[in-house]
Amino acid sequence: MTTPLNPDLHCHSVFSDGTLTPEELAARAKTNGVDLWALTDHDEVGGQQRALEAARAQGLDCVTGVEVSVTFADTTVHIVGLGFDHADPRMAEGLADTRDGRGPRAREMAAQLEKAGIPGAYEGALKYVGNPRLIARPHFARYLVETGVCRDTAEVFRKYLTEGNPGYVPHRWARLGDAVRWIVQSGGLAVIAHPARYRFTPIEEYALFTEFRQHGGQGVEVITGAHSTQEALRYADMAREFGLAASRGSDFHSPDESHTDLGKLPALPADLTPVWSLLAGRVHGAASA
Repeated sequence: MTTPLNPDLHCHSVFSDGTLTPEELAARAKTNGVDLWALTDHDEVGGQQRALEAARAQGLDCVTGVEVSVTFADTTVHIVGLGFDHADPRMAEGLADTRDGRGPRAREMAAQLEKAGIPGAYEGALKYVGNPRLIARPHFARYLVETGVCRDTAEVFRKYLTEGNPGYVPHRWARLGDAVRWIVQSGGLAVIAHPARYRFTPIEEYALFTEFRQHGGQGVEVITGAHSTQEALRYADMAREFGLAASRGSDFHSPDESHTDLGKLPALPADLTPVWSLLAGRVHGAASA
């Protein structure tokens, strides 16, 4: 019997809100038996060349990746791009526009936290930021854990950084069509990331999948660290209904924070089309120069 592939096509490094370098992630992926890996930092491709070189050094097949922040139905949705040209100027320009709002948003988050009795949060969060242009909620969460405000990052999000709590500041990200276009025009495949997280109504979710497909999106994450078994079954059905390929990714951020490690995921349902079957010619092979 052929052993199934063990791809992990969603994780984050210090170039966005992860705690490991691309090199450390590549080594961890190799140790954990990952066969095909992608680094998908938020709105940033600055770590891609290092990821490709690290994967090659580890003897690990790799595709380029990114996770683009999108506003849809007044909700932040993430679209993963896979197998694109990370040097394409259209992608770079689009991501730069998306990142521009993070700095002012972070300042406003810190101001809200100060009103709640937590001073110095902006400066504290910066200690955890590898790229100041990408300061985000996980960086604030790590600071609040460091200072003893909360026991862990999950408690921080429950009490402070989600809607209705101090420190939550919404942001208008890219439009869905723009994000898909940047990915597709630069030669990649667009994938809806962890769809169960968005808590859409059935009508809103159907609209998301319909519009995504109309813009040229081709995949959806079915197996992810954010999905329960029942949610994975639900989005396997959605993949079938909309004719989407299925992706698989841990959304790994940190050994201390992530519930699912790189490569430690269930297999896709056998009848789905795996997204990696559409990535022929885009894989940077372990033996490539």
